[in-house]
Order: sequence, then C-alpha cells, then structure tokens
Amino acid sequence: MAIVQSYGATQEVTGSCHILTIENKKIMIDCGMFQGEYEEQNAKPFEFNPREIDYLFITHGHLDHVGRLPKLIKEGFEGKIYTTLATMDLSYLILMDSAKIMSEDFNTRYKKALRKNRTKKLQKPIYTPLDVEKTFTQIEWINPEYNTYYNLYEGISFRFKDAGHILGSGFIEFSFIKNGKSKTIVFSGDIGNNNHLVLPDLQKCTSADYLYVESTYGDREHQSIQKSIKEFKKVILTTLEHKGNILIPSFAIERTQEILCILKEMYDNNELPKCKIYLDSPMAIRTTKIYNTYTQNLSRQCQKNLKKDGSVFQFDLLTYTVTPEASKGINDIKTKAIIIAGSGMCNGGRILHHFKHRIWNKNNAIIFVGYQAQGTLGREIIDGAKWINIYGEDIIVKASIHTINGFSAHADQKGIIKWIKKIKKLKKVFLIHGEKENQKILKDVLTKELDRKVKIVKYKEKVIL
Repeated sequence: MAIVQSYGATQEVTGSCHILTIENKKIMIDCGMFQGEYEEQNAKPFEFNPREIDYLFITHGHLDHVGRLPKLIKEGFEGKIYTTLATMDLSYLILMDSAKIMSEDFNTRYKKALRKNRTKKLQKPIYTPLDVEKTFTQIEWINPEYNTYYNLYEGISFRFKDAGHILGSGFIEFSFIKNGKSKTIVFSGDIGNNNHLVLPDLQKCTSADYLYVESTYGDREHQSIQKSIKEFKKVILTTLEHKGNILIPSFAIERTQEILCILKEMYDNNELPKCKIYLDSPMAIRTTKIYNTYTQNLSRQCQKNLKKDGSVFQFDLLTYTVTPEASKGINDIKTKAIIIAGSGMCNGGRILHHFKHRIWNKNNAIIFVGYQAQGTLGREIIDGAKWINIYGEDIIVKASIHTINGFSAHADQKGIIKWIKKIKKLKKVFLIHGEKENQKILKDVLTKELDRKVKIVKYKEKVIL
C-alpha cells in the first residue's frame, strides 16, 4: 500500500511538503517555507514526527520548497537527502540568506521589545545560520543525475528528470510494487514555462499511474515570451527616455538571470541608451555565479553568449553591488538607472529601500516579473495600492506599475495540460501548489479535456494509492 499526506502547498502555492509512505518507509518530497498570508505556520511544530522520515527528496532550491529544511533537522530528521548537485548548491544560498534575514529581523524586534520590556513574548527565528551549516555537514546529501534510475531500497526506485523551472530543478518519478504490479507516482515540483531564455525545455513524463502536479497558473495562459520581452523593452526604453528609473523586484534564482539575458541582448544589439544597471542583491549575485558554474545545463542562447564573449550574463553597463554601502550609493543616481533587487515578492530585502526612494516619483517605473503571493507587499502594489507602508512610513505610489507574466518560470494552464497529455497509463491527477480558485478551474479543464480523475489535495488528507 502507498499513502500520500501533504502538509503544505494544499490549496495554496507555498509550503511544499508531501510524505509518501510505502511499506513503512516514509519518503518526504520537499520541505518548503510558507510565504505571504500563511507565514505564521513556519514557526509551528511539524504535524508529523521528523524522526520517522527516512528520506527527503528536494525538487528544487526555491524557498517554498526547501525553506524549512534546517527546522526539520533541528526537530529530529536524520535521514538522507536526495537532490541534484545544482539544487544542493542553490539550497545552501537560499537557506543561509533566509537564516540571516530572520536573525536580522529578530535583532531589530528584540531591541524594540527590550525598550518595552516585552522580550519574553518575542518569537525567535526558526533557525540560524549555524543550523544551516549543520544541515549541510551533519546530514548525508546524495546527488542523482538526471534520467538515471536509482534503487532507493528493495522494491522502490526513482529518477529525476529536468523540470525546466530553475537550475537543477527536477520532477521525480517513484516506481514501486503494488499487488504484484509495478506502479509509478510522479511529483512534479514546479514545472517550467519553456521560454528558452536560460534553461532547456521541461522534459517529457512518458508514463505514470499517479501524478501530483503544481497548479500555480492553472487558471490562465501566459502571454508569449516574445510579447513579454517586447513589453519589457518598451517599459525600459520609455522610462529611460523620460529620464526615469526602473525598479525590478526579482527572485534571485532564475528570474534575475532571465532579466540579465534580455538586458545583455539589448546591449549587444545597441538597443539600450546610456544608463546604469545594478544587480543589487548579494544572493542574486552569488546565484548568478552558480549558474555560470553549470553552463552545461543552460539553454542554447546562454551557450551562444558564452562562446561569443566568454560570459553568459555580464556586460559593460552592469554593476554588481554587494555591500550595503554600494547599495546605498545607488541613491545618488538620480536618473536612468535600472535596479534589479530582491526580494521578489517585496516582503523584505533591498528593494524596499529603493521603493522608499523612488516609488513616489511618477517618472519611475516598477516592473513585476514574477508571481506575487497573497499577503505580500508585491501583491498589494499590483492590486492597485495607492499608499504603501515601508519601515513604518506611509509612502504614496506614483511610479507606473507593470506586471509582465510571460517570464514566469511556471507552466501555465496550456503548458500543464500539454505536459500531462503525453503521460501514458495515468489513472489520477492530484492538484497541489495553487490557490483554490485556480485549482477549481484547472480541475474542470483537465476533467473535460483529458477524461481523467482529478482531485484537489487538502491539508493533511490521507490519499491511498
């Protein structure tokens, strides 16, 4: 018998955490952090015993898929971790950045609480940088190659295939024996959009009995990448022409590298007027270096860039600002600056400082190129907020706001359906990683178009396969 229970990313996008139990062995797929309106769940104890988990598989290095891993280990997990080498490297960056942000936030809140004599009620960080180090030194990490079958233990095997979502991302196929017959269950993680900017296409899943699939954009279709690039360039050029500045809240992994590819292409084609471009995110800078390490896993376009001038992403107008002092120095640039900074959902990071200095100016532009979860500042802005609060200060929003969803690293409804259509033997589809209304729409479409049983997974619900 095989049983799956999901402890996150159920009728919501973040907090990925699923436990597959086969013959008394417990296999966890992802251990992600909740973001947006569900963030308070991160500090709560796990609703299962981490000591009972035998294996942990990580689909990719985004915070909502790996962000609670140090907490899992603190609470008793001692098993093995399976993921690609690139995902392991990116996970270290993501987790260390997360730990530092939580520690800095705690120190700020502690000082305020100390002045009010309320330190006893203060919630401590769920883990520290030291906990992150222990995660990578005290636990055994195993790095499978794509497209290779491995035996996990007697009666169950697995393989990773390229999900085309971010560097190192994979969907995972588990094969096991049920009633004397071989069965396969696939966990998609997040599957890619096939925009060819940085990564190769999402690989095919040829056969599976059961599929747990993301549904982040299950209710819509993205505009084409060509149209998105055209729209992006238009905002850039129009704003620079009017001597304004462009702020791009961007995720450190994948989205930043895509934006750099487009800007590099504009520069190489002499499309960019004289301006200054800043990558103002230490984590995005470190991430870009990792991408440069794994160039063999990148798209043909990236390979061309590498052959042409020895660099995938770098060009003359681009400046990396690592230190806080260098970041503050950007404030001295009054016009014609393009600033790429985190966090992608604007719930922290250097982008907030740039908003504070520039979002009130009508000559400036904000370009959102990624998903904004409910409860985040980014979602508040794209939903039309006239005022935002940053560091206790109310600031008017006068900059033009642009949302370009064609850059999404997630497959849209059409992409999800196209991918699922090619899976043979598929008996049932389970929807995870999506907001409730999106999932209802996708369920209806899948049921009609594919004539398959489709279920929206609920929190902690036991699914017997």
